Amino acid sequence: MTEKRRAVVLILDGLRRDFVTPERMPRLSALRRRATWCAEHRSVFPSVTRVVSSSVATGCRPARHGLAGNTICLPNDGALALFDAGKPDFIAEKQRLTGRALAMPTLAERLAPAGGVAVYNNVSPGAAYLHDPLGFGHVYHRAGSFGPGRAPLAGERALAIAGDLDGDAALVARFTKEAVAMDRPALALAWLGHPDTTQHDHPLGSPQHHEALRRADAHAGAVVDAVDAARRRGDDILLLVGSDHGHQTVSDVVDIDAELVAAGLKAAPGSTDIVVAPNGTAALIYVDPRQAHLAAPLGAYLAGRPWVGRLIARDDFNAFGIPADDGLAFAVAMAADDEAVNAYGVPGLSLAAKPAGGKPDRLGCGQHGGLGRYEQSPVLILDGPGFAAGGTIAEPTSAIDLAPTLLAFLRQEAPGLDGRPLQPRP
Repeated sequence: MTEKRRAVVLILDGLRRDFVTPERMPRLSALRRRATWCAEHRSVFPSVTRVVSSSVATGCRPARHGLAGNTICLPNDGALALFDAGKPDFIAEKQRLTGRALAMPTLAERLAPAGGVAVYNNVSPGAAYLHDPLGFGHVYHRAGSFGPGRAPLAGERALAIAGDLDGDAALVARFTKEAVAMDRPALALAWLGHPDTTQHDHPLGSPQHHEALRRADAHAGAVVDAVDAARRRGDDILLLVGSDHGHQTVSDVVDIDAELVAAGLKAAPGSTDIVVAPNGTAALIYVDPRQAHLAAPLGAYLAGRPWVGRLIARDDFNAFGIPADDGLAFAVAMAADDEAVNAYGVPGLSLAAKPAGGKPDRLGCGQHGGLGRYEQSPVLILDGPGFAAGGTIAEPTSAIDLAPTLLAFLRQEAPGLDGRPLQPRP
């Protein structure tokens, strides 16, 4: 087998940094000891998977890649309409309404002529497809798998798994066999659904949560073992293991739509003069451009609400990397208490925005999206050439740094990204 320089990435969705301990996650803790640990790694805002997926894929903040949230508004037939970026058809809808999926090239596009990209993904379909919306490489997902040109993959080539922990295990088995050991693309990326999905359904620190951490740790161990075996066969591999965001415990749920109607600011439930796009412990609030006069009283009202932890107006969008989309007037990080603990003694409580589309509210379970300490405490471990065993990067790093780090290792030019390579400077 010819030696090949390549990168392998594993994302454990929703894993927060303080859960990586020798007792809870021995395999990840062992990897940390032999690799470089990013002690101040952060998500983007909002700290939600479809936005982070786009930032990982492009190396850019939302203001550059153009996806503002898991749930967003787009102008449709002359009015603001809510769209769930996790739906399988979201990219097609966004392209139809805006003319593009993402505003920046993805790793799949950049690496297409240099060894290619394979993505194995067990979160929402939209999040999976945002890694390669234009079909430059391979994307495997239970809702549909595609090759170059977005040619559908059927039969044994499809990814017929469930979204549960067993599905994650099946994905890892296939990923390690195909992408790591056999196909060997320039970039092989696996994005697992847990512990995130478990944390949304069960309290942080509960027995179910600890079991999800145990199994996620075993999945990480299987990927590490496969990478080590490939290295012994001569391949030069950079391994990145991390997460997209952490979690806080939901202490209460706020129906922002109802609050705005009760305050006389929004005409009625479902009206399109003001539209709220809930994003977990964050919200994006849109004002119909034809009714721009509503923005000033809306801002004054939001500034006085106890459920608002941080109100971000358009003048501050750039500082937070928020796209200045048509109609997007305010972003809200819901109020959080980073010191308070839940029923299992796990710190970090947040208010959550009432979800759209009838999705369930889960008091006492995990959520994310905002700027709380623990939802903004994801994991990043760097193992391979250029990164010291037992090393620590103490300065802040971010999801936008993954793409430039990978491209630097693969010796690919990548001008104009928001992130930076994390390799030590000569």
